[in-house]
Amino acid sequence: MACPIAGCSGVQSALDPAGGDAWDLYWLTIVMTVGATLIFIFVTALLLYVVFAPPERRAWLGTRRTIVYGGLAFPIVTLSLLLPYGLVVMRNTDVPRPGALQIEVIGEQYWWRVRYPAEGGQDEFSTANEIVVPVGRPITVSVTAADVIHSFWIPNLGGKIDMIPGRLNRFNFTAERPGVYRGICAEFCGAQHARMAFDVMVLEPAAFDAWRKTQAQPAQEPAIPFLARGRDLFRSGGCGSCHVVRGTEANGQFGPDLTHVGSRRTIGAGQFPNNVGTLAGWIANVQHIKPGAKMPSYGSLTGEDLRAMAGYLESLK
Repeated sequence: MACPIAGCSGVQSALDPAGGDAWDLYWLTIVMTVGATLIFIFVTALLLYVVFAPPERRAWLGTRRTIVYGGLAFPIVTLSLLLPYGLVVMRNTDVPRPGALQIEVIGEQYWWRVRYPAEGGQDEFSTANEIVVPVGRPITVSVTAADVIHSFWIPNLGGKIDMIPGRLNRFNFTAERPGVYRGICAEFCGAQHARMAFDVMVLEPAAFDAWRKTQAQPAQEPAIPFLARGRDLFRSGGCGSCHVVRGTEANGQFGPDLTHVGSRRTIGAGQFPNNVGTLAGWIANVQHIKPGAKMPSYGSLTGEDLRAMAGYLESLK
């Protein structure tokens, strides 16, 4: 369905709904905005009338009938209609659908841990800063936080929901249009709050099944000696104490899962395109690029070592 408002399309626009739940919220926004605008215009016109009209012509504004109907009955009736409508919309968007795909997301400073539980004989796996879903299937995202309060928001697909340490909230949506959408943290969470984004990739069901099957597999072995050198540097540098690469001895749980990091569109929680150059820059000077991130910079690595390690990570498709 095309967007009703010209110029509002985009990968991060609440005015470009890509799912049924988002459309419900969109029309709630339109109704509330149009209603508030009409009331504002009406009240402003009355104010101007009071200011400029002769006293004998505006006397009716102080009558008992005007006060009862305009000051009491009108707002009571209007709010009595709008409130149930808003509550019904919010209730409907909060109801989980049968057969929904379950996804778990944990907000951390300053990235997103994403976990797909085992389902229908398919193994569980984890990824980071990227959510992939099939078009047309209901999705239930269980969200929480590891450190401070975050807020999970995919403007094209639904409303916001808080991510609170120690509490599990759920967000439901169904994507009806394939594409790539941008999600963000909508609650100030620290110095790098503005650089905490993620991609939502909506695929056709067959493409999603293939992606899920690939993601559940362990990391592939280096194909050439140069990449093997990068793997060895990854090991000797202690990277495996914070990151996991399934199929290797790297089993750290503190940072993002890197088993298939090369297949992701971006690095740094949506900040840079994923390629050897940006990976090398991130490894060498992450604290300059994203101050406050919990990964240290490895500026002591030589250029050749950086290229080898970045090449190894980029090869983990």
